Amino acid sequence: MHNHPGGFTIERIEARILDIPTIRPHKLSFGAISRQSPVIVQLWLADGACGFGEAATIGGPSWNEESPESIHHAITQYLAPALRGQGAGGFEAALARMDKACKGNAFAKSAVEMALVDAVSRTLSLPAWQLLGGKVHASLPLAWTLASGNVERDLEEAQLRLEQRRHHIFKMKIGANAPADDVAHVTQIARGLAGRATLTVDVNQAWDGNTARRYLPQLVEAGVTLIEQPVAHWNVEALKGLTAMLGRDALIMADETVCTPQDAMALARGQACHVFSLKVAKHGGLLRTRKVAAVAEAADIGWYGGTMLETSLGSAASAHVFSTLGHQHHGCELFGPQLLVDDIVENQMPITDFALQLPDGPGFGVEVSLAQLDRFDRARAGQAPVHIDLGRQASTH
Repeated sequence: MHNHPGGFTIERIEARILDIPTIRPHKLSFGAISRQSPVIVQLWLADGACGFGEAATIGGPSWNEESPESIHHAITQYLAPALRGQGAGGFEAALARMDKACKGNAFAKSAVEMALVDAVSRTLSLPAWQLLGGKVHASLPLAWTLASGNVERDLEEAQLRLEQRRHHIFKMKIGANAPADDVAHVTQIARGLAGRATLTVDVNQAWDGNTARRYLPQLVEAGVTLIEQPVAHWNVEALKGLTAMLGRDALIMADETVCTPQDAMALARGQACHVFSLKVAKHGGLLRTRKVAAVAEAADIGWYGGTMLETSLGSAASAHVFSTLGHQHHGCELFGPQLLVDDIVENQMPITDFALQLPDGPGFGVEVSLAQLDRFDRARAGQAPVHIDLGRQASTH
């Protein structure tokens, strides 16, 4: 029974919202966050095996429509009842049942699917990557975001990370300030890092097409090699024009524009970007991340392992699926755990030689601490939901 993936059933699924402070404010084009509120799913099989999944949003619902509260509600009210008593080994069948029970809600579905994959992997005593197609990469180059808003502090932070041999890809979040100011800021950082590190920029949809056409060449001139989502998610025409304009001087990466395999197909057809930012949550799970990656591979589009600032649980799950993808990649940014004051696992994934080392234990290879889950559990703490601080986006500290 234990060795037959179809033979065991899903017994129970529970979800809880955690509130974990960040080590410093993390600035994006739409605000600054000082706390992460991941939803953690725990799923039990009839044979006693238990798996964990996670869906994190950046600043509540300010990244997209889903919030910790809506994710929790979708899981407890719709997704969990749809899967209770079902066979655990049929991941695609589970996704189809969730789709029938609840439209959209990709983040919520990804957390449940993650817990299911973890539980089944643990029952079979296999690492999750074994069930996701097999590992191609044992490690992935790990980027770090410089988001303090202060040039000296950003350069100090980058210098330290280079010396520690933890990161030599740095990403900057821009779009909150006047474009000329943002470009000047990036240019100073780029000069400070010239020849020692790779610099990428994420505009988080903040610019219109005209602004992007005017300022992106200046970023490229400063030494930026990869530019993420410079325009709104719907503005595929502008994305396409920028991709053609920059040619291969710098790469345009789609993030918010590419969620489903159908989005990926439309971007590929339109030759509207050079790279996809893959995020397990926005694609609706590990299996669907592989489907988006398959479109990328077929279309000669590169991939990048994105983050929603998950704990080590969601980061490890993402690392497992990224480890199974092709070689046309630009590293990953699974640094979420480093941004939180504390984690929910016993041991974090090691970072050596500028790369995240993939865990090989059963499931996602990290052991979740129930004590830490209780410690940060919003229901136990009785905390109110966090709201993103929109007033701080122009601040410099």
